[in-house]
Amino acid sequence: MAERLSFTRAAADLHIAQQSLSAQITVLERTLGARLFDRDSTGTRLSEVGRIFLPEACAVLARAEEAVGTVTRAARGEIGRLHVAFLSSVANYMLPPIVRAFRAACPDVELITTDTGIADLVAGLRDGTFDAAFTRPPLVDDLVTRTLIVEPVCAVLPVAHRLAGRDEIQLAELADDPWVLTPRTSWPPWHAKYDRDFAMAGFSPQVAQRAATVPSLLGLVAAGVGVTWLARSARTLRDSGVVFVPLSGEQASTVAAWRPDADRPALPHLLTVATELAATTDLTRSG
Repeated sequence: MAERLSFTRAAADLHIAQQSLSAQITVLERTLGARLFDRDSTGTRLSEVGRIFLPEACAVLARAEEAVGTVTRAARGEIGRLHVAFLSSVANYMLPPIVRAFRAACPDVELITTDTGIADLVAGLRDGTFDAAFTRPPLVDDLVTRTLIVEPVCAVLPVAHRLAGRDEIQLAELADDPWVLTPRTSWPPWHAKYDRDFAMAGFSPQVAQRAATVPSLLGLVAAGVGVTWLARSARTLRDSGVVFVPLSGEQASTVAAWRPDADRPALPHLLTVATELAATTDLTRSG
């Protein structure tokens, strides 16, 4: 109306009746306590107050349109923030390619990453600290997981071990060796599975020492303290003093995990990026 200075033309532009437009302006003037238009026999023009009000009103409308656009982009997951955890033992090779690909696909989503152990990772997913995680399967029922990578599990042996030159070995062949493993308290669901796996192989391991991290386990193996088993991708963490020999029939998965009630609009984009990347790239070698 302020641009047209004609109730008839403005109503036509807005696709409403002229009487309705006139009534709305009258209500606005009453609300403001000021006259916005001068009307006489020569036509309609902005009053002095109307001239002052016009740029303010245009700014408000523009800001409203901007706000609607922002909300729309947020609902589509194009802006916002995600806090993502990476299990320490997979961060070395998983974090770089996933972060690179996601930043390229969603440059306006802030991605915060944390490298952590399994217990803190699961606790963070459960309490909402983390929106998603990339981890070994946590083996719990209250989180959703999607498998991204499946790779062999290897026996990790000192270079002078009697089986170091083999292409593949059976887990039972290590029954008489001392083992180095993570603490049983580090994640009980994993250790319950390990117990079942060892029992199926016919033995209970002689644990010479326990260590909380994969680099520490590798160091103990290199020092000749014992043997262990790890996903093949752990080779990226040490290139001397140890030999990785595939264990027949043993595999390890890397999964994306999140709460079933997660409501971050950007989360589906992250999962899509990670899934497509895993399908086209050997993530265990791409870090």
